[in-house]
Amino acid sequence: QVQLVESGGGLVHPGDSLRLSCVVSGFTSDYYSTCWFRQAPGKEREGVSCISSRDSVTYYEDSAKGRFTISRDNAKNTVYLQMNSLKPEDTAVYYCAVDRDPSTAVFGVRWGPREYDYDYWGQGTQVTVSS
Repeated sequence: QVQLVESGGGLVHPGDSLRLSCVVSGFTSDYYSTCWFRQAPGKEREGVSCISSRDSVTYYEDSAKGRFTISRDNAKNTVYLQMNSLKPEDTAVYYCAVDRDPSTAVFGVRWGPREYDYDYWGQGTQVTVSS
């Protein structure tokens, strides 16, 4: 069975850094997209960053550009989100998700992910940025 497990969240101060990890098991595909979504209290879930499997095309939401870096380690079946210069508005539950459909995976890394395109989801990890 496909399983996604996120880790790395925590309570940090503004300006601090965190690295989130998403370990994916039970899934193989020629081309797919792995994304990080986040949902803050009272707000809709939004796509933060994505990376494609074969060509490593990446997507960043505007607020993440220049601060966050998404990467893959295929040997460890892991996708990372390095988050630097964290701000209070980054506070949210962060979810890892996979879109297994090549066509919508391409769409996600080019234009931003659509939540309903994503087939597999992790349980989420809490990121809290507070002084």
